[in-house]
This record gives sequence, structure tokens and C-alpha cells, in this order.
Amino acid sequence: MRIGELSERTGVSRRMLRYYEEQELIASRRCANGYRDYPEPCVDRVQQVRGLLDAGLSTQTIRRILPCLGPPGRIDIPNPTPETIALLELECARMSERIDRLARNRAAMTAYLAEVRKAAPAEPAEPAA
Repeated sequence: MRIGELSERTGVSRRMLRYYEEQELIASRRCANGYRDYPEPCVDRVQQVRGLLDAGLSTQTIRRILPCLGPPGRIDIPNPTPETIALLELECARMSERIDRLARNRAAMTAYLAEVRKAAPAEPAEPAA
């Protein structure tokens, strides 16, 4: 499939798909006319990459763990190295820290919103029909 179709199917911009390719997160082959041609499994791969980026992983880290990711929901690490284990443990710890920060920020925002609502003027009552 061409880059436009991959973009439509994944919701990821063409520019970002080119970046993923530059970072060796996805691969395409070039047609005779120079257009990129992506295989069907790229749809799942782009979604995996997007999810890992959203989780806060760097493209460098993602590139290292991509060979371990099969189809969605399957992880295949036949002989994990101590470095791979350490990398995954580090990323899990970083995610936990981000989750804790987000939870604290959400609690603060919820408290702030409650105070703002208390201070807001009351809505005028609807006139009776």
C-alpha cells in the first residue's frame, strides 16, 4: 500500500510515517517510480509504534524492542539478554513514575475544578412554562 493509504488506516501523518521509516521503525520498498510501498503488516506495526511512543518510549528504545514484537498481543523474546531485561525494567519504572505524576496532577486539577465551580456564579433558573 502507498503511504497515503497507510496514513489513512493508522491515523498517522505521512510526515510521521516517513520519520518512522527514517528511524528504522517501519520499512517499505521502493517502486520503480520511487513511491514507497508498505506491506500489510505495517498497519499493525505503526499502531504498535504509536502506542509505545504514547507510553513515553524513545524511538531508539522502540527500535531495540521491535524485533521482540510479533502481531499485536504477542511478544517473542526467545533468548533475552540482560541488557534487554534491564532496558524493559527501566522503561517500566519510568512509566510508573509518569503514571504517579499524572495521578497527582489529576487529583490537583480535580480539587482546583471543585473550587472553581464553588466560586462560579449560579446559573439562572429556567423560566417556568
